[in-house]
Amino acid sequence: MKDETVKLFDETIIGNAKVVLADRIIERGWIACANGRISEFGEGTAPSGAIDADGDLVMPGLVELHTDHLEMHFVPRPKVHWDPVAAVVSYDGQLAVSGITTVLDSLRVWNEPEVEEAAGQAPLLAEAIATARDANILRADHFLHLRCEIPMPDVVDEAKKLIGRPGVRLMSLMDHTPGQRQFRDESKLRDYYRGKGSGKTDAELDVIFARRVELQKTYARSNTREIVSLAQAYNISLASHDDTTAANVADAVRDKVAVAEFPTTLEAAQGLHMAGIGILMGAPNVVRGGSHSGNIAAVDLAREGLLDILSSDYVPSSLLMGALQLPKRVPGISLAAAVRTVTKQPADAVGLTDRGEISTGKRADLIRVHMAGDLPAVRSVWREGHRVA
Repeated sequence: MKDETVKLFDETIIGNAKVVLADRIIERGWIACANGRISEFGEGTAPSGAIDADGDLVMPGLVELHTDHLEMHFVPRPKVHWDPVAAVVSYDGQLAVSGITTVLDSLRVWNEPEVEEAAGQAPLLAEAIATARDANILRADHFLHLRCEIPMPDVVDEAKKLIGRPGVRLMSLMDHTPGQRQFRDESKLRDYYRGKGSGKTDAELDVIFARRVELQKTYARSNTREIVSLAQAYNISLASHDDTTAANVADAVRDKVAVAEFPTTLEAAQGLHMAGIGILMGAPNVVRGGSHSGNIAAVDLAREGLLDILSSDYVPSSLLMGALQLPKRVPGISLAAAVRTVTKQPADAVGLTDRGEISTGKRADLIRVHMAGDLPAVRSVWREGHRVA
């Protein structure tokens, strides 16, 4: 079958598009790409030989900083472990058709016997990602995000095994101890465990929660210091997680985090913003109209000017949906500004300054999006100028 991409002197041209730049929209424009980079773009009629985008949106490929969706492909049902490389390829395909061209695969860097799924499998999954990348069978550009649960006894040792791998771009400091941060309401954590199919009684969960509280008292402080030191030694960006109180914000400032993932209160978000820390919220929160844990809504933060980055978290397609819904939910946010939350701003936050916007010399990671009413449909995806979906 003939490839839809038209190449002239190793050049791909896309025309008749609504082009989303970092700061404005070209209502009818075109983009030319050569040797994997954006070489030109402009308004009006495209040079000859262009792909006709038929008026669809053309924007930078989406950049995802936090998605643990790979675990759902690796463990599709409780106690069922899929071939890890096949799981990576399946997951990668879902990302690509969702418009994601750069992803930080979020790997759980700790063991928790009570939650079996993918606990303790970060080295296996990291190796599977590397195997698929070396075989050139991935559509998106993959990096690693090490999710470090700081109260866990083995988290530092596990992080040390992974941190030297090429592609580690982010480490997050997480603490899911019952009664604080995301799980201030303990009943939400009980619902989480039950949703994982554990079948545990309240009495059994009481034992687990008591153990988690004791682990935090014993290990959290020293583990935090060691994880922060590791990140600094390897020049890796740090993220805080579920900041709730002024004390949490002070810790994030002390640890020099670059990104605050999913702050749970307006108070925390305001403090983080004042400290110059980028605020990341879940796109499912935008699409659903609120947090599934009962915390602050992403749209409410957006109205206050406190939203910098969106993440698909557990639903890859939500990243594009959430961004394109923002201008309707928050009239003060333009389409260009909304798209920056899923392209330029996440890329910049982890030092990937070669992508995330349509600008001469940037990577030609592009997506064509057709709007079917309010629902976006990704029609084409290019990574470094080559069509991958």
